[in-house]
Amino acid sequence: MANSKQARKRARQAEGRRVLKASQRSMVRTYVKRVIKAIQSGDHAEAMGAFKAAQPVIDRIADKDVMSKRKAARMKSRLNKRVKALAA
Repeated sequence: MANSKQARKRARQAEGRRVLKASQRSMVRTYVKRVIKAIQSGDHAEAMGAFKAAQPVIDRIADKDVMSKRKAARMKSRLNKRVKALAA
């Protein structure tokens, strides 16, 4: 347990950030699941639309340091590869 005033404030700030980041991570997972579901349905147009909606969300979360930029790039690359495979 935090003993000093400064440590108590840091604990409050950390908890606030944890809650916010958890919500943002959940949102990204939801967008990714929508893309995967569209890919599994086999509809290229729907998958492309879902991917285009997910891309800016993933980028925004990476910019806010909720997720590393490398992980975001890897996630987008793998999704894009799967979407393109539908067209072929």
